[in-house]
Amino acid sequence: METETVEKPRAGLRVGVQKFGTFLSGMIMPNIGAFIAWGLITALFIPDGFLPNEQLALLVDPMITFLLPLLIGYTGGHAIYGLRGGVVGAAATMGVIVGTDIPMFIGAMIMGPLAAWVMKKLDALWEGRIKPGFEMLVNNFSAGILAAIMAILGMLIVGPAVKAFSQGAAAAVDFLVQHGLLPLTSILIEPAKILFLNNAINHGILTPLGTEESLNTGKSMLFLLESNPGPGLGLLLAYTVFGRGMARASAPGAALIQFVGGIHEIYFPYVLMKPVIVLAPILGGMTGVFTLVVTDAGLRSPAAPGSILAVYAATASDSYLGVTLSVLFAAIVSFVVAAAILKFSKASDGDELGEATSKMEAMKGKKSSVASSLVSAAAVSGPIRSVVFACDAGMGSSAMGASVLRNKIKDAGFGEVKVTNSAIANLTDTYDIVVTHQDLTDRAKPKTESATHVSVDNFMNSPRYDEIVELVRKSNGDAGDPAAEDTTAVAPTTAEDSSAAPAEEAQPSHEVLQPGGVVLSGTATERDSAIEEVGQLLMQRGSVDADYVKAMHERETSVSTYMGNFLAIPHGTNDAKEHINHSAVAVVRYPEGIDWGGKDVKFVVGVAGLNNEHLKILASIAKIFTNKEQVAQLEQATSVQEILDLFGKVNTK
Repeated sequence: METETVEKPRAGLRVGVQKFGTFLSGMIMPNIGAFIAWGLITALFIPDGFLPNEQLALLVDPMITFLLPLLIGYTGGHAIYGLRGGVVGAAATMGVIVGTDIPMFIGAMIMGPLAAWVMKKLDALWEGRIKPGFEMLVNNFSAGILAAIMAILGMLIVGPAVKAFSQGAAAAVDFLVQHGLLPLTSILIEPAKILFLNNAINHGILTPLGTEESLNTGKSMLFLLESNPGPGLGLLLAYTVFGRGMARASAPGAALIQFVGGIHEIYFPYVLMKPVIVLAPILGGMTGVFTLVVTDAGLRSPAAPGSILAVYAATASDSYLGVTLSVLFAAIVSFVVAAAILKFSKASDGDELGEATSKMEAMKGKKSSVASSLVSAAAVSGPIRSVVFACDAGMGSSAMGASVLRNKIKDAGFGEVKVTNSAIANLTDTYDIVVTHQDLTDRAKPKTESATHVSVDNFMNSPRYDEIVELVRKSNGDAGDPAAEDTTAVAPTTAEDSSAAPAEEAQPSHEVLQPGGVVLSGTATERDSAIEEVGQLLMQRGSVDADYVKAMHERETSVSTYMGNFLAIPHGTNDAKEHINHSAVAVVRYPEGIDWGGKDVKFVVGVAGLNNEHLKILASIAKIFTNKEQVAQLEQATSVQEILDLFGKVNTK
């Protein structure tokens, strides 16, 4: 009997390379200040510098030859075995320094960790076996003997081997430059950044080679292959102009963080949410590298982080124009390509940015505080007792969102947390968490300054809801009984807060949804005509007058009523409640879908609620549209009765 062979997941290799790159970065990044110091001294005091000074220029060679490799060797050894490992690693690094005539960064990244690892293993052999009083003697001599052996090994074997590798890599780079192929490296570098493999490429190869080249020629374009902020800037500007939802709203802030702060990982989720758009930074990066080749521009030292400020600080004196053009052209090309992709690609459903951020963090293997800051909820001090979902009118969107969120929190075992909905005008600063559509958050904040504010773009299945549940879990401790009494069913005590009545509390006094209010195939082709079509159904029921339909259009211009999962629930503004005669709901299905502000909508549910009678039906609708199977059944329904049956007992008195 043959045994089926299962291929090992490739993700393991990627994770391994990520860890290796992170380890390399851990040796280089803590010493970037020393690299910058060397770069500044070089730029200022060498014969071709800004302030030529023969005496001060004597610092250049010792720093690049001895100081920087020793710092790297010590840092690598310290990461493996603390202070003891750092000392042994630095001593062993002297071997590769003396054994070659080139800056030995790669050799330091080998000898430092290797010597510390051997020291750690040797100490483990005689741990607990040393007689009292001899510990210091054994520890010092063992470290000294090992350091001497490793230094000799580095001088005779590792150093020459690393030199041969460096010469080969330098020859390969020179070949690419001579044949105009260096821009093609962006095809590897840009996707590698998205997969968090950039540290292995940048700190393992480009920084050592670039430093050696800079020592010989005064500059190197290799420093800018990975750290050029132009491609990421162009991508984020394209999302700022042509993006949708949360991606568009957060892109300007992300662009500032990426370009000035130098945190390139901030744009990774924007690529992951639409993978084909990786072509933008690739082509932008190729353009930037080509510009560097044509202008013969480069940096004196690494630019870390990849901020435009760090780039200019490290730019060689004769390269400011070339570097500026490289960043500018890279940004322009990236913007044009990304804009074309965003403009002509079909909008997808859901909160893509939040989902892409989670995907990015999964690939990275840890939480990204920078990227998550664009979409995540803030921390809350103390237990969470009240959550309010607020919208303009407090009737439709907020009721739907509150229903979905309430069920999630209750299912997590926190039935004591009160989840209500409210009009923004009726908000008071008494809530722990305030959830709003991203376009309404700024209006809600002044009324609830002490609360944590969470912005959503998708009311039905936003990833922010899961973050709120996690926030409740962290703030309130272990969950209680999921079946505990739901205190959200408590009715409001004041008329002013009547809009905050929870969905489960409302009971319609008549059938708000009737067969005449359901259309299986609407005739509208775009959002405004769809609002008019569903509004006319409400008017035919005698539920509202023409002014309410007008208010439905006004509501849509202020903030979208798109809920997610192909659903939109247009309704009037808070001021339009006086134009409601009795509660009613109308449903129009668009089998082919219509464009709703960049979202694909197949179901338009018009809502007119008097005295909160519509809230129960909205809760039922929310349960339906959070269930993908039931949404599929709605799409396949062939009769009005099937639609009514799927909505369940929404008309129960």
